Amino acid sequence: MTRRDDALRKIGQEKVIAIIRGIDTDHAGKTIEALQEGGISCLEITMNTAGAIDVIEQACMREGLLVGAGTVLDLDMARASIDAGARFVLSPILDEKVIEYCLSRDVLPVPGVLTPTELYRAHEAGAPLIKVFPAGPVGPRYIKDLLGPFDAMKLMPVGGVSLENVAQFMEAGAFAVGIGSYLANPSLANEGRWKEIARRAKAFRGQVDAR
Repeated sequence: MTRRDDALRKIGQEKVIAIIRGIDTDHAGKTIEALQEGGISCLEITMNTAGAIDVIEQACMREGLLVGAGTVLDLDMARASIDAGARFVLSPILDEKVIEYCLSRDVLPVPGVLTPTELYRAHEAGAPLIKVFPAGPVGPRYIKDLLGPFDAMKLMPVGGVSLENVAQFMEAGAFAVGIGSYLANPSLANEGRWKEIARRAKAFRGQVDAR
């Protein structure tokens, strides 16, 4: 099994990726600990977070975590994040060059798409997992509709996934989901409310595991 296949297997097993964006570097470690306590073991560190490379490197040293980079917009970002240890690379856009580079490094590429045409282009470029973004405005039914003609593809809705609708996204056929500020919430981190972050993680874990 390749490293990227292993990353895909882990994401498919865990179903939930916590997106860490805008968390102060000093609070990143405690935030990650709280997410782990709540049962979340797949993390995306966005590249527009201050100190993202340092956070990726530190997270990769923790036992039991699968760590990826997010908001990767070009080859330079992809290269830097992979060099720091990222096992998967997510983007809000579709860039075939980034997909090709990730595959060459045995790292899982997760490009961002919205339309059926973009989805097919991402698939043809070799992306095993495809991010549907923003998923909130189109809702769970859109995932189900995409999987009609594209039933062999693995889709991950991101943006607008909440505790209230995550079950519907999973029932619609989502392979996994990405959750942002509800889980790794900058305000909660600044206030040191680690138990609340862990509680929210457990709540998402419970909703997904119940499906």
